[in-house]
Amino acid sequence: MNTIQPFNIRNIRDIQNIESVPLSEQQLPVSSYEVFKRSAERYRDRIALRYLESIKPDIVEHSFTYPDLLGIIHQTANAFVHLGASVDKPVSMLLENVPQAHFTIWGAEAGACVNPINPLLDIEHICAVLNEARTHVLVLSSQHVAALNDIKAQVPRLKAALTVGVSEAELASLTVEGLHVDDFDRCIAEFSSAQLNVKAPVGEQRASLFHTGGTTGVPKLAPHSHFNEVVNAWQFGGSVNLTEQDVGLCVLPMFHVNAVFITGLAPFMVGAEVVLATENGYRNADVQEAFWEIIERYRASYFSTVPTIVHDLLQLPSNHYDLSSLRFAGCGAAPLSREVMRRFERKTGLRLLEGYGLTESTAVSTIHAPGIEQRVGAVGLRMPYMQIKIAQRQENGEYLDCPAGSLGSVLIKGPNVFSGYTDPKKNVDIWVHGDWLDTGDLGYLDEDEYLWLSGRSKDLIIRGGHNIDPLMIEDAFYKHDAIAVVAAVGKPDARVGELPVVYVQLKAGIDISGQELLSFAQGNISERAAIPKELHIVDKIPTTAVGKVFKPDLHRDIAAKVVAENLRSLHIQGQVTVCDDASAGFRVEVFIAENAELEAKLTRKLEEYSFAYCLINEAAPVQNRRAV
Repeated sequence: MNTIQPFNIRNIRDIQNIESVPLSEQQLPVSSYEVFKRSAERYRDRIALRYLESIKPDIVEHSFTYPDLLGIIHQTANAFVHLGASVDKPVSMLLENVPQAHFTIWGAEAGACVNPINPLLDIEHICAVLNEARTHVLVLSSQHVAALNDIKAQVPRLKAALTVGVSEAELASLTVEGLHVDDFDRCIAEFSSAQLNVKAPVGEQRASLFHTGGTTGVPKLAPHSHFNEVVNAWQFGGSVNLTEQDVGLCVLPMFHVNAVFITGLAPFMVGAEVVLATENGYRNADVQEAFWEIIERYRASYFSTVPTIVHDLLQLPSNHYDLSSLRFAGCGAAPLSREVMRRFERKTGLRLLEGYGLTESTAVSTIHAPGIEQRVGAVGLRMPYMQIKIAQRQENGEYLDCPAGSLGSVLIKGPNVFSGYTDPKKNVDIWVHGDWLDTGDLGYLDEDEYLWLSGRSKDLIIRGGHNIDPLMIEDAFYKHDAIAVVAAVGKPDARVGELPVVYVQLKAGIDISGQELLSFAQGNISERAAIPKELHIVDKIPTTAVGKVFKPDLHRDIAAKVVAENLRSLHIQGQVTVCDDASAGFRVEVFIAENAELEAKLTRKLEEYSFAYCLINEAAPVQNRRAV
């Protein structure tokens, strides 16, 4: 049986040397299930999973060895199959970071297919995901039990629900017509832990369906094959030199690919230990406060993070703790300010390995491997066996490859890249030259093939045809000690298309004016066109459940502000709201009660902008909608 070996990458030539051996000869497991079978045989006495149920007043923990975990995976898979789940009838999961989340993911992949869902979504959006996935079995926590009747009504094909953390009394009183409801632990206990009672999955078989593309609008599901998952876990583990001595601390949510593969399947593949830091991970205030203490106590060697968490960790004292076990922290999900990276590394002595990935490439596509030169601002080198190139889209729709140093669209392909979304309509225009995925990101490759990102193509601020990188603006603001989080977006402008504006979240206890911050930034932004025209100080900048700044909410807010400004300029009383729009992403709805002349003036104003709107004159109902 092959042992997964560290890659010890120092430069792109080392990656090319790894690739001199065909991938088919690397003797990788054929499925996520085989990962656990191999590890249970090789690492019989090692702890695979440790769950910290609580941090205060005392730490309460539960642990599972590799044979324990394999046995529970067998039980879970067999239970799901008994309930009718299959590759085409997936198991969906609405769980926090509890052991049953791992049991569900790997048990479902062994016997069927898994669909992890963000439990913080509203019920309507959850049901839309369940219907898109064609879910047959749902595993859920107490948080959503009260909504089961609503869920069943909206998802008629749902046949069974297994609950986690629901009391016997509550479960006994729960009746949902046409739905089998049972306790997860009690249900799986009735099935054999000795073996899988169905044919084991193989490489090209669908393993999972991950929701991507935000928290509103029509759901978009990215399927992963077992081959995608195993290869990407191996690519990451080898690139950061994981071994059985490592301990990965998981603080990101289990519906996210990073938690599932980077602090999940990758360490499981090499016999390392995974620590789940309470059910709420980093959203738990106790975990935040005791973060460095947890690192010291469990000798964690790495953890994954996102820029907003890095900002929070900068506020925590770390000099009283023994952090010598830490080898690195992986940071992704959004560009990290160079200034914040420098401050974090100075404060902790810990190297931040900035990487790049997306759900469509399973989890990770590039990383600053520990042995390579760290280039602050870059996101590292590509994973072995995958390819990255930069191309510019021409007016005729064709893509031309870019030389080193030239900015363009980031295109990827390789064994970790998915085959397309479940909805064929979502696959229009995502493939270039047949099998290259257009990630929607902008960047360039330098002479040594490091990837440098310049933001999402849709996040670019385009002022009068001039492309402005929002990261350049954000970097300037992060140099100010008052800033906790900053986000630069484009404000719709009738003359130049967009103007740069910023939203700022201050550090706790800081009092400073927006004008002072604007003056500071003006002295730190070299590009005149990029100097922000407005600054909005907010209590909290919106983030996703993994802590990534969620700019779509800011784009909605600034569009609503533009409409409100136009109402004031015309001395019109009105109400402005923003709602989802299937084709445009969002639309601004404007309710007024005015005469036809003022309505016509407002219509002419709003027609100058590119966002969708709906004008409703309650005095004489007429609707106009600006197509995007």
